[in-house]
Amino acid sequence: MRLQVVAPDGVPEVRPGDDLAAALLTAIEALGPDALADGDVLVVTSKVVSKAEGRIETGDRDAWVDAETERLVARRGPTRIVRNRLGLTMAAAGVDASNVDAGTVVLLPLDPDASARRLRAAVAERTGRNVGVVVTDTAGRTWREGQTDIAIGAAGIQVLESFAGRVDAHGNELAVTAPAVADEIASAVELAQGKLGARPCAVVRGRADLVLPPGEDGPGARVLIRADGADLFGYGAREAVIQAVAGNPDARTPFGHPVSAPDFVDALQRAGITARTAGPADVQADPGRRAAADIVAFAHGWTAAGDTPTSAVSDTELRFRPLTP
Repeated sequence: MRLQVVAPDGVPEVRPGDDLAAALLTAIEALGPDALADGDVLVVTSKVVSKAEGRIETGDRDAWVDAETERLVARRGPTRIVRNRLGLTMAAAGVDASNVDAGTVVLLPLDPDASARRLRAAVAERTGRNVGVVVTDTAGRTWREGQTDIAIGAAGIQVLESFAGRVDAHGNELAVTAPAVADEIASAVELAQGKLGARPCAVVRGRADLVLPPGEDGPGARVLIRADGADLFGYGAREAVIQAVAGNPDARTPFGHPVSAPDFVDALQRAGITARTAGPADVQADPGRRAAADIVAFAHGWTAAGDTPTSAVSDTELRFRPLTP
């Protein structure tokens, strides 16, 4: 298999209201008559998409980070990792103050998948080519240094390639393997574009099998985002402790659905709290460790049984039940 990535020079500075498709196609077509073909993937940075759509704002960057944030995930010094209004978890909510005039910031597109669909339709109308489109942005990775580009918008392309049920060369059935091919394409393209290369787009050739037929845009990159509460790391380590101690009901979702009674008992015991399973929806714990047990319960989707907190407490018994998901 051969994969080719070409990132053309010559894309002018994009400003609000510009015809982005025209600007990108002019740079691509300058490479030659065969620079864009059916089955190619056109990859474009979210920054030029945002600029063309007028997502440039003036004012304090931190204020715009606040405006784009759904909730704080983690904080380390001045760095804030947040879940933004698109459901993406990234530093500073994706608000960017680079490569723009001083005193202004660029926000992410309102709907990156819709932006990708519009760009795909424009390319098809003007060139007759059936291409996939991926809109990218830069993000860090849990457990690893450095950043890489990911797909935040997509149209006309499979974003996940499922291998579930297929068998490897040794006869082992693959159960959950699902490469995020749109993210892989985004990362490959960033190598050709370069951070300082002023090349906001690229054409990827060699994976026409991922490109959908004309008229089929697919579900977009939004399917790559895990639902809030489905991620194992809905909060940073310090923030998880703070939220569990505070016990704010509005902060429960990122901890996920309630665990089973045996798992909850195991968690209590690992925290040094004597506990036992009294039923599938009933756990009894040491009443002398009420504060600690409440914190563990909050993080695992359980709560003290009874109509009021004190009604669950006696000299000999502290009972918990799972919350309704």
